[in-house]
Amino acid sequence: MKKTVGLILALVMMSCAETKKVVKESNALYEILTQQDNGGANIKFFEILSEPNEIKMLQNDIHLKNKIAESDLTKANFLILNMGEKNTGGYAINVDNVVETDKNIIVTVKETVPESGAMVSQSIVYPYCVVKINSKKEIIIK
Repeated sequence: MKKTVGLILALVMMSCAETKKVVKESNALYEILTQQDNGGANIKFFEILSEPNEIKMLQNDIHLKNKIAESDLTKANFLILNMGEKNTGGYAINVDNVVETDKNIIVTVKETVPESGAMVSQSIVYPYCVVKINSKKEIIIK
């Protein structure tokens, strides 16, 4: 009897265990495909890629392999956010907010800089970020 109760209790405990399920939200407005502290351009610039031939070039990047589906070529736009050359580590560029209106997508960019006196690597870095916008509407970058 004790073994049966113990077995039932163990089964109940296992069935109540938390399971983590990774779900990719297919209707999300945007997705950060990669954010790196090195590998970007020498100068600060933001680029919007909307043409299929431009987007296909992204698939050659080792950080983006298998992250861009064939359907993305006609259903999504991509942003390349380059922060430019920085003299130390501790810099990053990312998306702060994305808002969809009737006519366009407004993307607010966030640049992170190291605090004064912070311990950072003493190397030149080129932070960048690649973002997929799940819309073909006009993009405005702030």
